[in-house]
Amino acid sequence: MGVTPGDNRPCGVCGQSCRVLLEGLFDDRFGAPGTYAILKCAACGLEQTWPRPAEAELKGLYETFYNAGIKPDSAYRGLRERFFASGWYRLWLRWDGDMGFHGRRGGGRLLDVGCNEGRGLSLYADNGFEVEGLELNEAAAALARGRGFRVHTAALAEFRPAAAYDVVVLANVLEHAWDPVRMLAEVRRLVGPRGQVWISCPNAGSLWRRVFGRAWVNWHVPYHLWHFSPATLSAVMERAGYEVAALQSYTPALWLAQSLCVSLGAREGRSNRVMRSAPVAAGLTLLARVMVLPWFRHLNRELTGDCLMATARPRQG
Repeated sequence: MGVTPGDNRPCGVCGQSCRVLLEGLFDDRFGAPGTYAILKCAACGLEQTWPRPAEAELKGLYETFYNAGIKPDSAYRGLRERFFASGWYRLWLRWDGDMGFHGRRGGGRLLDVGCNEGRGLSLYADNGFEVEGLELNEAAAALARGRGFRVHTAALAEFRPAAAYDVVVLANVLEHAWDPVRMLAEVRRLVGPRGQVWISCPNAGSLWRRVFGRAWVNWHVPYHLWHFSPATLSAVMERAGYEVAALQSYTPALWLAQSLCVSLGAREGRSNRVMRSAPVAAGLTLLARVMVLPWFRHLNRELTGDCLMATARPRQG
């Protein structure tokens, strides 16, 4: 699969024509077959992965490669789960930042869309929220329920909760949506009149994208279908009926370390062994936080860090 420079493809959101920015990208984490391009809309500026797999094809890719990317009994997964369950993770959030809203405290009903195995639900509950999850992966949902949480497995469009939520979280989810405007519109239906939606996603306007180029970890094709900048994320949210109350950026040390892992270990058609090495991942993450990121605090102010975090409210009237 691929795109030639002469192709004139439509934007998946506004329908206007796109131009090719980058070609020949491949799955540099899990080794799924195929090559992809990044297109940029000439009208709205939104970037998208092309070809965009059909929804049924995406489901197969996730089941075959994505969810199998970290084996349940691997050292990497064991170390990661122990770290996230420990008090050290709380300390790390305070030091390095929070790409999943795990440090936010509050109250009321909270729905975590794409809650996976429920790790985030544990943290949100500890922070004072009454939590529920929405997760299509039945195996992951069962693990979250085993932790004592209520987790729904209906598709978002079919989900009908008993009451509206005060907070709906889309932490690194929107970039995976086949239709992000439709997803946001469905989420808007779930939020109370004074409720909020918290969104985090990779930042296509990041400095680190320019530094790493093709090795930037957040291309993450074919799973990341959309690549949002501050301007295009705000535009998509407004198109779906939201007012953006706050928008910020920062760079998680883990993401910087993973871009280094892509640079070192990406091979087309193969799983990235460098990225799945717990000692390498942990060492590079600590190195990035101590030696590199303190010099780039200005990126957060300029919205050119690797991660975007938005707080939005449904538009009234």
